[in-house]
Amino acid sequence: MERGHLLEKIEERFRARMARDAAFGLHRAEPHLSARYVITLGQCIVFAAIALTAAFAFSLAGPTMSVLTVTILALAFLANVIFRAALVWVGADLGSEAPVAANESLPRYTIIVAMYREANMVAELVKALRAIDYPVRLLDIHLVLEADDDETLLAVAALKLSAPFEVVRVPRGAPRTKPRACNYALNFARGEFVVIYDAEDRPEPDQLRKAVAQFRASAPDVACFQARLNFYNARRNWLTAIFSLDYGLWFDFLLPGLDKLGVPMPLGGTSNHLRTSVLREIDGWDPFNVTEDADLGIRLAEKGYRVSILNSTTFEEASHTLPNWTRQRSRWLKGYMQTWLVHMRNPARLIRNVGWRGFLAFQLFVGGTVISALVNPLLWAVFLASQLGLISISNAEGQAAIAAISLFTLILGNAFFTYLIMLGCYRRGWLDLVPSGLGAFVYWGLISFAGYRGLIQLFTRPFHWEKTIHGFGDEGSMQ
Repeated sequence: MERGHLLEKIEERFRARMARDAAFGLHRAEPHLSARYVITLGQCIVFAAIALTAAFAFSLAGPTMSVLTVTILALAFLANVIFRAALVWVGADLGSEAPVAANESLPRYTIIVAMYREANMVAELVKALRAIDYPVRLLDIHLVLEADDDETLLAVAALKLSAPFEVVRVPRGAPRTKPRACNYALNFARGEFVVIYDAEDRPEPDQLRKAVAQFRASAPDVACFQARLNFYNARRNWLTAIFSLDYGLWFDFLLPGLDKLGVPMPLGGTSNHLRTSVLREIDGWDPFNVTEDADLGIRLAEKGYRVSILNSTTFEEASHTLPNWTRQRSRWLKGYMQTWLVHMRNPARLIRNVGWRGFLAFQLFVGGTVISALVNPLLWAVFLASQLGLISISNAEGQAAIAAISLFTLILGNAFFTYLIMLGCYRRGWLDLVPSGLGAFVYWGLISFAGYRGLIQLFTRPFHWEKTIHGFGDEGSMQ
């Protein structure tokens, strides 16, 4: 029986069970690591206690508490910026070029691409996957489609694909998320290693060979390599340009810095190269977390595994319209909130599993990413209100202190962010993008808007996966 027909028979018989496991496998095995519930009773009690204590303190010493609150917000804001600056310094060295594995040492490699309503991307995706320099007989490529996505299914069928391509149809069910689809497809993965790509991805042709060589040269506890990500349409407009600089900072400096420090690293949404056995051991991805990649990186660290950076780049398509970008960034920040809440359900366990250094890095990087987005507009509001006389504090020194603290933090924080985001220009030789980087403070404002939008959705639509639309062309290709 041909493998395609065999897959159909397996799906026909076990579809319902595999669909249940894809959605609830992690929650059944380790409910404390699942984002199925947004917040626990214990966390509600802690947050309520903090709010009541703050309210009581304000009633007793309003002016003093106002200054203290602004100071705490400023310190939290600056802590994230300073930690990022430290990561840039630690992670600035690109290191040597990753070795490329020869044919005789290559294992079977599984590629999973989950798509939904992306019929327009199918042809280019197949072209990009066929350009990968890896023996076809050793590839195991799964195009993972929702069973009711007729348009994309028809687009794939029209190409009349043969091995190594296989189509996996994910049964309808909730939550309808990328991690649920990937969990379902993991049942059919045959490779020693598995990599996740998105429909618009264009990985460098030798990326799989580099990943194999790095896995072979690494200790068994290295469970994942994250390839660097950036965009092929950076020069389309200002938004794509600064988005590319943001990615350059993230994947060329910040994540390598976490790698060098040996602390938990949240993965990017694509080009995660994983040991298939480890992925199955930890019950795959969390289908209820809308940044399943970030959660997976932290969960691997909690299980005693390491994540490292692969010196190879996958190029993607940057969102070039503000609504599309906002939907995507809101989902990312909502997912970071989910990830922080899940892994902070038991702080003692997190410290025990990743150590004090890993615990602090988690607070500063994952928690700090959210805090910096949410606090930035608050500090602007406090400063403007103090200048317009909207903050009524009888103590003149206290009012001056609030204005000074908020202004100093905003100037220093935004200046630092502008400087850091510019580093990507020089790392990749994109000097023509320097003018776009000067608008980093505006970009940070957009991130803040997306952050509050994500915060609202965390409680109103926690598992809703807002679709990012792709397929607008690659003007200004940077390859």
